[in-house]
Amino acid sequence: MKVAPIARLPIILFVLSLCFSACNSTNTEMTFDSSKLRRATEQEVEKVIEAFILAEDDALIEIPAGFYELKTQLILEGRKNVRIVGAGMAETVLSFRNLRTGGEGVKLVGDNVTIQDLSIEDAPGDGVKSQHCDGITFRRINVTWTNGDKSKNGTYAIYPVQCKNVVIDECIASHSKDAGIYVGQSENIVVKNSLAFGNVAGIEIENSDNAEVFGNTARDNSGGILVFNLPGLPKAEGRGTKIYDNDIVSNNHVNFAVPLGDNPNGNTVTMIPPGSGVILLAAKEVEVFGNRIHRNKTVGISIANYHITGFPTEAANWSPYTSEIYIHGNDYKRTWKFPDLTKEFGQLISVYNAHGKGKTQDIIYDGFWDKELAADWRSNPMRICIQEEGQPNLRFSHFDLSRGADDITASKEYADFSCSLSVQTDVKALSNR
Repeated sequence: MKVAPIARLPIILFVLSLCFSACNSTNTEMTFDSSKLRRATEQEVEKVIEAFILAEDDALIEIPAGFYELKTQLILEGRKNVRIVGAGMAETVLSFRNLRTGGEGVKLVGDNVTIQDLSIEDAPGDGVKSQHCDGITFRRINVTWTNGDKSKNGTYAIYPVQCKNVVIDECIASHSKDAGIYVGQSENIVVKNSLAFGNVAGIEIENSDNAEVFGNTARDNSGGILVFNLPGLPKAEGRGTKIYDNDIVSNNHVNFAVPLGDNPNGNTVTMIPPGSGVILLAAKEVEVFGNRIHRNKTVGISIANYHITGFPTEAANWSPYTSEIYIHGNDYKRTWKFPDLTKEFGQLISVYNAHGKGKTQDIIYDGFWDKELAADWRSNPMRICIQEEGQPNLRFSHFDLSRGADDITASKEYADFSCSLSVQTDVKALSNR
């Protein structure tokens, strides 16, 4: 079901939504100033393009310091053990502002590929995309759009999809109109020591298995860190993600995503309410612990089922329910800012939470459960476990949406969810990549 649209709220809340939508932050911050870099000559640009085209297995592609204006994609296809190395994120910049052919800036298809120490700017599509790779490492890569947060920016900054053994380390992703760091339909994943800001979604793990996300900063996005399972994708469902020791702060950025046709999967990100720290949507086997979740104006952690989107909830080999979630040992700090009213999910949280209208929540659970497992939610059939003993004033809201949008209630009690469970991940093999 969809929650009550804004037209069904009292008129005062409609007025407030207009007022407080203006309080959503925007961001034009840039990481490095490339304007003073030496402009690479046409011959130097052609040499880089040729290096990608002619690369053999075990090749080293070195890109010296400079600003490279490219009119074509850089594509590495079907090669193994290739390293692509710049002179540093502030020294080697690949600009795709004037790209004439292709969508992505850099596209990598191969095994045991490493790309490091460079920046990618202004790709019309994704900044750097890898697909069907077994072994892909992004290290000290900065991907951005230099006009700030615009809906015409590229979709993903760093985008490995349908890959195995993925490492993203010390990277920076900013100003993408969907996710800054997006790992989709992949397995064996580490995202660490990276920064995502000014995106709609900072870091997203989608339909993926065996992922650890740690040591990162997700700030000034609409949503900080997301774990989604979406229907109808080649990899139907993902399991096993740990999110720990991250700074998930001030993710109050306006949501500037635009709908992509009629495909629900292209539109899910448009529903993220600004002010969201962590969102788990149809997620399975996720542990969230030891994070600093601060100053996210709407909610710290959302435990949500796919029903909340209003899109169809049936697909082959896929479940719309979020299950086997363990949240513990996190630190929450709220902000004085008013929660989001620009998105229906934000309206649900702001208006119907258990602590009073307009109050930021630390954790919410939308309350859907699989009635084939149990007739009553009190047995906790979806195994949602919350142990935040160090937070005596925790604001928790458990919604009851079973009676429709005109009769929504919420409870602040979470004793029925006071449990623990084991989420298994194993990324030791990636520790030396």
